[in-house]
Amino acid sequence: MLSIAFTSAVSAFNGAPVVRAPARASALTMGVESMEGVGPETGGKVWDPLGLATMASEPTLAWYRHAELKHGRVAMAAWVGFAWMYNAGWTKGSLGLFPGDISMDGTKFADLGTEPFAAWDAVPVYGKVQILLVMGMMEWASETDKPHYMNGGTPGKITVFGIGEGGSGRQPLAPGTILLKNKPASVVAASRVSEIKNGRLAMIGVMSVFAEHFIPGSVPLLKNMV
Repeated sequence: MLSIAFTSAVSAFNGAPVVRAPARASALTMGVESMEGVGPETGGKVWDPLGLATMASEPTLAWYRHAELKHGRVAMAAWVGFAWMYNAGWTKGSLGLFPGDISMDGTKFADLGTEPFAAWDAVPVYGKVQILLVMGMMEWASETDKPHYMNGGTPGKITVFGIGEGGSGRQPLAPGTILLKNKPASVVAASRVSEIKNGRLAMIGVMSVFAEHFIPGSVPLLKNMV
């Protein structure tokens, strides 16, 4: 997981350009000049000191952007989960954990504790299998969407049972589609850039949590937290 996140973070800071879906699915138009994700942090320019964005083909750049968005979303969800569980621990459970049973033997989600890594270890095998199956379904949905994001499609767009279709640009699943529906193009564009930037930050944050957990003291700010 760390290697995947690191690869995504590298592609994020290399400013992988975004795909512009052309009229024909067989054509792919991509270039650094058309990328999303630049801002005042990089002086309004692509931050690519090693020139990696110039070493890949257009389909590969589309794959970079799709991977960046996908792992950014996972990292944002993971970071929220880490923060919630640690805060629940500090407040002795007053924030509350997910209610209900996690296993047919009566084990509840709250029984897993508030330490994320220990909680994952305590999840029953079948629970872990279900989680992995859902992740696999999401991956399958993104890879079977037509046109494929490496062949004229939109990187980051995921359609599940018709949800997420319609409109232009990257609108994954129902929440994003509903929130951005009928919004001005400027608002949609700002939201897309915000997603990219927050995803990048979340990937760095999650990597720091894993680093501190497995190598104590490697991230001083997280000392005694993970």
